[in-house]
Amino acid sequence: MKIAVVDDDKLVALSLKTILESTGHITVAAMGSSGSEAIEIYREHQPDVMLMDIRMEGMTGIDAGELILNEFPEARILYLTTFSDDEYIVKALSMGAKGYILKQDFEGIAPALEAVMRGQNVFGEKVMTKLPELMKPREEYDYASHGINDKEREIMELVATGLSNKEIAARLYLGEGTVRNYISNLLEKLALRDRTQLAVYYYTEVKK
Repeated sequence: MKIAVVDDDKLVALSLKTILESTGHITVAAMGSSGSEAIEIYREHQPDVMLMDIRMEGMTGIDAGELILNEFPEARILYLTTFSDDEYIVKALSMGAKGYILKQDFEGIAPALEAVMRGQNVFGEKVMTKLPELMKPREEYDYASHGINDKEREIMELVATGLSNKEIAARLYLGEGTVRNYISNLLEKLALRDRTQLAVYYYTEVKK
């Protein structure tokens, strides 16, 4: 089995290489220390599995994994991290990663790689206990409870994509003054200060 290891702690990466190659059937074909390096390594070596840390300087492992999977949909990415943050678990699952295990599960890393090669998804024990709750369908945002009508909802979404009042007006065949009024109403209903806060609210509360 040919794998690549990406971890910004070089001591950890070297330790992983030593431990994994001692099995006799795992070869570490390449090593990197950043998300951007991970992308180049995958393009060059196309390993059977990429074992990658999540929190790294610059581009995270999650961002790198997403780009790799966009370019190579069959890529097998197994995340190895000291963090068990819910948002990372959900993101790793939704983007198509093959697993997410904690560095504390050191003895289980080689078996996890073998399971991924057999087509299984692998999650550490701590992560597994969280999955049922994390994968529950999320409730739809209740616009009506905030007094937001369909047109205001549409304008909020367009503000969140970065469109100006002029662009929104052209898109919805409205006057710029009308768009400004809609946005003012939204800010008042949601107790927000400006359109930047409205965009942040949309992504943190509506689309979460």
